[in-house]
Amino acid sequence: MNEHRTEHPTEDGVALSGAEFWDSRYRESDRIWSGNPNTTLVRETAGLQPGSALDLGCGEGADAIWLAQQGWTVTATDISGVALDRAARHATAAGIADRVDWQQHDLGSSFPAGVFDLVSAHFLHSHGDLPREQILRTAAGAVAPGGMLLIVGHAGWPAWESAPDHDVHFPTPDEVLGSLRLPEGQWEVLISGEHERIQNDPEGRPTTRTDNTLKVRRSAG
Repeated sequence: MNEHRTEHPTEDGVALSGAEFWDSRYRESDRIWSGNPNTTLVRETAGLQPGSALDLGCGEGADAIWLAQQGWTVTATDISGVALDRAARHATAAGIADRVDWQQHDLGSSFPAGVFDLVSAHFLHSHGDLPREQILRTAAGAVAPGGMLLIVGHAGWPAWESAPDHDVHFPTPDEVLGSLRLPEGQWEVLISGEHERIQNDPEGRPTTRTDNTLKVRRSAG
């Protein structure tokens, strides 16, 4: 997912659930996102031994499919059934359908079972009241001993946002780290910082966007 608002959207004055909103959003177009894996995921998993991976907020499946192509066994979850159906079709077309388990979850109320060598949460922002800190703490608990947690988020509104909500707080990497409440001595912080990337605006013009990355590894013992 890749949006962040504080109010539930409505349709004819009736508030939509998170699943209804995202289903409606995905039905607007045959493809919402680029179809390419997030560059931070590619960079930060380079050299890792493939194992089990959990992709939170997988959308149309680009990250999960890329991980499967690298040899990972992936559990991928999203709130939108429309997105998951689309992602499953893309996985079949890529020839890796048997390596990805697509699961529908509203992560604030349900979460995939098990532990994973890699847990990835990219741009886990959403419309409505998303309990992001709670979800990310649950995600940390799903990391296997010796495994990695990778959290990537926006550092602020994009330059093209005409009416940004200045009351919205985009947490820094260190704030995300603090909110995880990781037990002392059981985790190693590998990356906590901001980075810039190029993203096209709605008119297709390239613009610079600042994001942040937190990468932590759970101790093996």
